[in-house]
Amino acid sequence: MAVVLTAAMGLYIVLLAGRAVELLRTGETAAVLLGIGVALLPLLGIWVVVGTWRSGLRIQRLARTLRAEGALPDTSELPRRPSGRVDRDAADGWFQQRRVELESDPEDWRRWYRLAYAYDVAGDRRRARETMRRAIELEERSR
Repeated sequence: MAVVLTAAMGLYIVLLAGRAVELLRTGETAAVLLGIGVALLPLLGIWVVVGTWRSGLRIQRLARTLRAEGALPDTSELPRRPSGRVDRDAADGWFQQRRVELESDPEDWRRWYRLAYAYDVAGDRRRARETMRRAIELEERSR
């Protein structure tokens, strides 16, 4: 799915860049200024796509390492709502366990990864991303 979405984004970027070139070629001041603005959008899109892929590949590397160590977080035993999401109280309890685990060794990227996973299970995506960035940073420093 990520490859399909990236290809769609690539197509969109190419089409948008084409529109920017058309606007720049008119020679009219307003169109040229608009063309410059439109030309910046594909650059922004490329930056976002590359950043997202880099992050995803780094997270995958950490997950492979944890899987090889038999230490991937496991939430299969936690009770679930009819929607399939982990029950909120169970997610909060599981999160607290990961937090205590991290406090015992805050320089271990594995514990940061598990805390990021716990944030995700609890539904806090923003903190999950921030915490996962910390795990990546620590893992790269440890290599």
